[in-house]
Amino acid sequence: MWLFIAFLAVPLIEIGLFVEVGGAIGLWPTLAWVLGTGVAGVMVLRGAGAQGAASLRGGLRGIDPLSPIIHRVLQMVAGVLLILPGFLTDTLGLLLLIAPLRSLLIALLARRVLARGPAAAAPREAHRPDPAVIDAEFYEVQDEDTPTPRGPSGWRRP
Repeated sequence: MWLFIAFLAVPLIEIGLFVEVGGAIGLWPTLAWVLGTGVAGVMVLRGAGAQGAASLRGGLRGIDPLSPIIHRVLQMVAGVLLILPGFLTDTLGLLLLIAPLRSLLIALLARRVLARGPAAAAPREAHRPDPAVIDAEFYEVQDEDTPTPRGPSGWRRP
C-alpha cells in the first residue's frame, strides 16, 4: 500500500518542486541543475563500482564485510537518485552521499532487522501428530464378488 502511495506522491511532489524552483531561479538554471545532477549520478555510479571492484580485489582484511558493501549499495542508490530528474530525488541522493548520514541510516535499519539464525531461532515444540490422521498400513484384498483380471487388455498388443 505504501509503495503505491509513494509511486503516486513522488511524481506529484517533483512536479510541484519543478514549478516552484523553476519559477524562483528560472528555466536555464533549472535545466542546468537537472543535467548536472544526472552527470554527477553517473560519476557516482562509476566511482562506486570501481571502488567496489578494488575492495574485492584487495580483500576485506579484518573488517566487517557487510559494512563496506552496504555503504557501496547506498552510494549506488544515491547515484540512481541523482540520475532521476527532480529536486526531491536529487536531495535524497545528495544526502546519501554524506558518509555519516549513511552510517546513521544503516544503524537505523539494523535496529529494525531481526537477526534470525540457529541460535536466535525459537525452540520448536515436539511434533504432535494430528488426531484426525490415522497412521496405518494397508493390503489390497480381492473380494470374491469382483472378477479377477484376465491378463493384458486388448489395447496393448505386442
